[in-house]
Amino acid sequence: MAFLITRYTITVNNLHMNISSVISHRLCLGEKQILAVISLLREGATIPFIARYRKERTGSLDEVQIAAIQTEYNRLEELEQRKQTVLSTIDEQGKLTPELRERIEACEDAVELEDIYLPYKPHRKTRADKAREQGLQPLADLLLKQDPRIDCRLEAQHYGQPDEALQGARDIIAEQISMDERSRNAVRREFAYTAMIRTKEIKQLTEQRAQEAMNYREYFRVEEPLKRISSHRLLAIRRAETEGFIRADICCDQEKALDKLARIWLRNNSNAAYEVEQAMEDSYKRLLKPAIETEFAASSKQKADAEAIRVFATNLRQLLLESPLGQKRVLALDPGFRTGCKLVCLSAQGDLLYHTAIYPHPPVSKRSEAETILNKALHDYQIEAIAIGNGTASRETEAFVRSVTSHQQSVIGIFVVSESGASVYSASKIAREEFPDKDVTVRGAVSIGRRLMDPLAELVKIDPKSIGVGQYQHDVDQTELKRSLDQTVESVVNYVGVDVNTASKHLLTYISGVGPVLAQNIVNYRAEHGAFRDRQSLMQVPKMGQKTFEQCAGFLRIAGGANPLDNTAVHPESYAIAAQLQQAKQAGKEVRLEDYVTEQVGLPTLQDIWHELDKPSRDPREQIEEFHFSDTVHTIDDLQEGMTLPGIVTNISNFGAFVDLGIHKDGLIHVSQLRGKPLALHQHLSVEVLNIDRERKRISLKPAQCNA
Repeated sequence: MAFLITRYTITVNNLHMNISSVISHRLCLGEKQILAVISLLREGATIPFIARYRKERTGSLDEVQIAAIQTEYNRLEELEQRKQTVLSTIDEQGKLTPELRERIEACEDAVELEDIYLPYKPHRKTRADKAREQGLQPLADLLLKQDPRIDCRLEAQHYGQPDEALQGARDIIAEQISMDERSRNAVRREFAYTAMIRTKEIKQLTEQRAQEAMNYREYFRVEEPLKRISSHRLLAIRRAETEGFIRADICCDQEKALDKLARIWLRNNSNAAYEVEQAMEDSYKRLLKPAIETEFAASSKQKADAEAIRVFATNLRQLLLESPLGQKRVLALDPGFRTGCKLVCLSAQGDLLYHTAIYPHPPVSKRSEAETILNKALHDYQIEAIAIGNGTASRETEAFVRSVTSHQQSVIGIFVVSESGASVYSASKIAREEFPDKDVTVRGAVSIGRRLMDPLAELVKIDPKSIGVGQYQHDVDQTELKRSLDQTVESVVNYVGVDVNTASKHLLTYISGVGPVLAQNIVNYRAEHGAFRDRQSLMQVPKMGQKTFEQCAGFLRIAGGANPLDNTAVHPESYAIAAQLQQAKQAGKEVRLEDYVTEQVGLPTLQDIWHELDKPSRDPREQIEEFHFSDTVHTIDDLQEGMTLPGIVTNISNFGAFVDLGIHKDGLIHVSQLRGKPLALHQHLSVEVLNIDRERKRISLKPAQCNA
């Protein structure tokens, strides 16, 4: 057993060095940086921890670079495992030569590896296999030589009926051509240069299905270069194809592809060459084109997925970093017409104090009663801010609330809050655990109120896919989408940091090194022993080992504790040097960070510490601002071209940004109108109405500041 472990370690170390070199070349990063990151990852360090607290080892790589290294490392490890499978399979067949082994071991690309493996890969019986069983391999080999002196039909008579023998020989040749690396690479190159994606409408549909298909009518007849098609168009085409509204295929210039194959396989104008040419054309149409088309369909889909996931993750990050109101007493309203508005009052800590329903709108129209209830709630619970969901009846509810609060002596902030995902939360296991005796409407209203107080703390309870800040999230690779979104949530939570004495177990779960079990243990320990007084006391939590403490301590904050540094991003391992800097700062001395560099603490860490000492306990998120929609626009019929209106960015895609104008139908700023100026999710801006398609309910906008 000891020998096996030692051998495995040596193999991993050799593999490790090779992989670091490949990753360095691919990502244009130093090999020492790659090795440092891989080493830290293998030790169990998280990406946020490495990026924040191990800058000296990595050369200050950021989270994006570290994540890219991790992705490449995982990909290459999977490739190494695949190589072992390929080598084993070929070896079992007795066909593994030293040269073939060397080629496989040196391979750095999965497609190239599969091309090498293809002739040896087990497969179902083919036409070529049947021809070989009939003893036609020698005839195929003879034809491939393309000797001008041979008579093909005469030679074929030795194997039975000439036509059948020649057909069998061509089947063998066609398969050999399709499995040859040169052939596959030649066709790949042609696809890379000339591949087109073409679509065709399916007309044999029921009336209902035909009506549904009209949502995709712009994709009924598409003929576009594959390398230039945008990711959102490709995903839309794939969705329309999956739903059975169109047929789509990818093809290249067939004449050029066959010409490339001819240069490889045809030697002269002999009769044998004619037989080979027939086999070559059959190979292209029956074997090569479908195989390479499948490759390009998969690779283009993968590329489109990656872009869609990137946009989704960017939007999610912006949403999670949305400005918090902070610990204020909040009244939250989940608006509605027929079912009324669900009203809840929350403490400054987000605890539910009171809930009821009011009916200020038609058809019930109990406006006077609603005013009385609202005024009493504002007074009884000393409300400091009001959160209103942005769904149905939002504008009407906001107007009602403003009319009531306009008579209040104290100023109460009124904020419209996104409801995206609130219904998902209200029916979730998490919501049932928090409010087991409350119905979904109460839970939804509570979520709206808490989102105003701290969007990050509330949104981590919801599956990121349900928050509604992406395009085609159900069409992309779900495993990769989940990995990316979870990584985004983890990144944001650790960037902001959490108060260990108030954070929910759901928020704590995303802290570096913590996870669900330890998060629950922290909450349980806090409930039993009271608030943590310092970071070191976290070591008393069950399953909190030294390594885990190292990973999480810098991201957990303790407000009002014995040590002010416990409420900063300074890691406990750097407290001694931080104290020295603090003393120098308080003494009014000129501080040169270079003078404090040691073997353990470098300049990047010192700069981070100094920044924390300069602005201790500062929330990195921006301050929240109130927003008002136009009082003159309530429906799409109120819009006119040329109007300038206030709006809120609700979603961002590759083709533009969607903007809420307060009419329950978002307008679109096409990417061409942005002129390279990026927008952020939930950004407040002024827009000009360019065009209104009332039949299709589409509104075209542009940023007002782009006016000439």
